[in-house]
Amino acid sequence: MTHRVTLIPGDGTGPELTEATRRVLESTGVEFEWDVQEAGADVMDRYGGNPLPEHVLDSIRRTGVALKGPITTPVGGGFRSVNVGLRKALDLYGQVRPCKIYPGVRTRFDDVDLVVIRENTEDLYAGIEFEEGTEAARDLTEWIAQRGGRIRPGSGISIKPISVEGTRRIVQFAFDFARRNGRRKVTAVHKANIMKFTDGLFLRVAREVAEENDDVAFDDRIVDNMCMQLVQRPEEYDVLVCPNLYGDIVSDLCAGMIGGLGLAPGGNFGEHVAVFEPTHGSAPKYAGQNKVNPMAQLLSGVMMLRHLEETDAADRLERAIAEVIAEGKSVTYDMKPTRDDPTAVGTSEVADVLIDRLGTRVG
Repeated sequence: MTHRVTLIPGDGTGPELTEATRRVLESTGVEFEWDVQEAGADVMDRYGGNPLPEHVLDSIRRTGVALKGPITTPVGGGFRSVNVGLRKALDLYGQVRPCKIYPGVRTRFDDVDLVVIRENTEDLYAGIEFEEGTEAARDLTEWIAQRGGRIRPGSGISIKPISVEGTRRIVQFAFDFARRNGRRKVTAVHKANIMKFTDGLFLRVAREVAEENDDVAFDDRIVDNMCMQLVQRPEEYDVLVCPNLYGDIVSDLCAGMIGGLGLAPGGNFGEHVAVFEPTHGSAPKYAGQNKVNPMAQLLSGVMMLRHLEETDAADRLERAIAEVIAEGKSVTYDMKPTRDDPTAVGTSEVADVLIDRLGTRVG
């Protein structure tokens, strides 16, 4: 079977990462038909300043699955995140970020294997913001004051929507994921002790869904306590389901526990489409240098293979990646004992080693 997949190279170091991953995925023996689509800062001038042209979205809708490289998001100005735009346009409500230690990675932890599931469309990342000094911000400040609240004049304001429907579907997604992957427990992460009507709703609905899925264990943790417990007792946790903001923060914390974002893959799921991508940024200062670590992009490819039900290929590729990491020879500079290690290899060389290993294994 040939799988049609939208391939979005991204910008910065994205094209190098996606090219390495494309070559490795093809070496598994799985057949792909790639629909290459460009998005991001490097191409927006061609499309009237739009970093996410509609034809890119149309391609993903047609194929149902995309492999995407990292795309630069300006800090404090410029266009909004292409990642956020993709999630909203395609209703990619569920983000899955596995956090797993592979032997050979330098980390303070010995055995971490958990999954962060993040609601992707609501919360403070919904993009409902009012800029300081605008008429809308002033009107909202006045409206809140009339109802007994207080916002200091000159404030920027963000709105935090969390719905029953959005919570129910992400928590059910977490239970379905746990059941499908042999996971033992789902933990809901919240701040319901302070935000009664948003996080309180999230917790209430999560408990309701848990009662309907009582074949999988369930508990909940306040987000700050969750962060402390993760670095003290990570072995007690399995699948964490979080609102958008906490999911973003906790998943990076967990990535730090397993060796960094260079080993943190991700998948974004909707009802009809899925987009797979590494969780790190585009590192534009390293663009074109054949230097950056492709492991997160490659592991995102492993996730994609599993989504496509190419389980054997996914298992073979993950084993090959784990072996290369454990050997520590053919890895990029950031995975060496010192960052100036002259034995470090480049992005494409990591791919070459994996291709050779997969070819030997297939043969």
